[in-house]
Amino acid sequence: MNQNFRLSMAWLHTWFGLTLGFVLMVVFFFGSLSVFDREIDRWAIPETRFDPQPMPSFDGMLLPIFQDIKPTAESIDQARSRVNGPMAESFSPKQWTAYTTHRDPVLSLYANFTLPNAKDPEDSVFGNRTIDPRVGKALPDDRLKLGSEFFYPLHYSLHLDWLNLGTWIVGLAALVMLAALVSGVVMHRKIFRELFTFRPAKHTQRSALDLHNLTGVVALPFHFIFALSGLVVFAGVYFPVTHTQLEPLHELHEKLDAQKTGLPHDRACVPGTLASVDAMVAEAKRRWAARDAAGEVGMLVVQHVNDANAYVSVYRAGSDRVTLTGEGIHFKGSTGELIREDPPPTVVAGIVDFLTGLHLQHFEHWLLRWLYVLGGLSGCACIATGFIFFVEKRKRQHAKQGVSGARWVDACAVATVTGLLVATFAMLIGNRLLPDTLPLRGSWEKGIFLGAWLLAFAHGIWRTAPTAEGRLSPAWAEQCWAVAVMAVAAVLLNWVTTGDHLLRTIGTGYWPVAGVDLSLIASAALAVVAARMLKRRADAAMVASARFAPDASTSAARA
Repeated sequence: MNQNFRLSMAWLHTWFGLTLGFVLMVVFFFGSLSVFDREIDRWAIPETRFDPQPMPSFDGMLLPIFQDIKPTAESIDQARSRVNGPMAESFSPKQWTAYTTHRDPVLSLYANFTLPNAKDPEDSVFGNRTIDPRVGKALPDDRLKLGSEFFYPLHYSLHLDWLNLGTWIVGLAALVMLAALVSGVVMHRKIFRELFTFRPAKHTQRSALDLHNLTGVVALPFHFIFALSGLVVFAGVYFPVTHTQLEPLHELHEKLDAQKTGLPHDRACVPGTLASVDAMVAEAKRRWAARDAAGEVGMLVVQHVNDANAYVSVYRAGSDRVTLTGEGIHFKGSTGELIREDPPPTVVAGIVDFLTGLHLQHFEHWLLRWLYVLGGLSGCACIATGFIFFVEKRKRQHAKQGVSGARWVDACAVATVTGLLVATFAMLIGNRLLPDTLPLRGSWEKGIFLGAWLLAFAHGIWRTAPTAEGRLSPAWAEQCWAVAVMAVAAVLLNWVTTGDHLLRTIGTGYWPVAGVDLSLIASAALAVVAARMLKRRADAAMVASARFAPDASTSAARA
């Protein structure tokens, strides 16, 4: 019975892992990049290559900018189906938000506007702006932040935003990953011995399985906790109870909560003025310091703008701890009078905040950040070697049977492993080559990424014919060489187009850009090592086949 249970777990581990392993590869790889998304932003947008700045003066700088922000044309177009009658020509602001982190040199500003004649009274249209907080200058709207606006959302949503489809797919993949982790532990009885077992000199199937076991065991706690915490972060999407079955109760709870906290739930519909927000920020900092939690402002929110019920919420950055904490302090907008200080969270809320902070990693601990990257890349290695083991175990059998299953899995694996690197580095190269004045520049960069990924997939299909004959596909080595060349090209193009070569960035201690360049060079070196190793294995397999063929023919002749 125990043996049958282990075999069942092996089947579950194999097919669950294969089915959604391609999604998990995207999640792990871009999750690893997202650990340093702000640094990638600075590499991609040279205008932002300056030190992180604290929240600037609201009264002197931010207020005029907020008053100038208008809803984006895209937001208005998307809202046309949500209104009764024609779209309004003017919109009144109802919420302003300024957001930054200890790693952000720029400041992100967001504005919500009422939507006249909306079918849902709570509906809004949106505007945004990214500014240099030193002088208040706006950055061009079409400059794509590769790290925080492309790689990071790709990690959790796959950029499939319709009905949150991508988030649901990633959530399903996380559940499958938890099942694969548990079944993997069950099927490997000698799991601790496998922690110290890696035989790179063995044949490809054995080496791939050893590395699969090793990377899976070493980072097992990391993989389990991050799959679980990711589900916690998006629990509101997966279980939208408050906005579906219990929406009336949810609305009542919000109103009762507003009465309890003193924060107005609705607008008074009476014009109001705004007192000095800078004075409110200073008071919030004083209160944080009195609680031995001195820090900078991470987020500033003005709710019910231009209304008598306006209030200002000041949230602490909280980058000195793992737990996601805001420690919000709220003031009456018209007078600056203190309304409320957020109390310490309950035990359950504290656990949720810790898991959320653990996953989103807003803290300043750089060593822990690099451990996150290593954990994510170990997940990539675990999935990639799982693909290779699956193909190596079946390709000869499929070749004899005339079945193309192993070939298609190999092509998809090539596109998902080396193809992701090709697409990512192509996007970085495009970022440095596209003219700054090119209209819709960000869309061009996204197109380059998608086009390069599709080409990598097509190349994988084209070059996997040897897999159908039971041999190693040359697509792996060829794309490794492409990765090496493209990574070095991205570093050189950064030097040529900005003048920020490694000697300068390292010499001045500007590690955000130096770190990206060094990571690209390390990727190139690893790609070269992998390509050479794959070439040796392919040559050895060819020699072995050549030796076996005469022996087989001689034996047949004697018979």
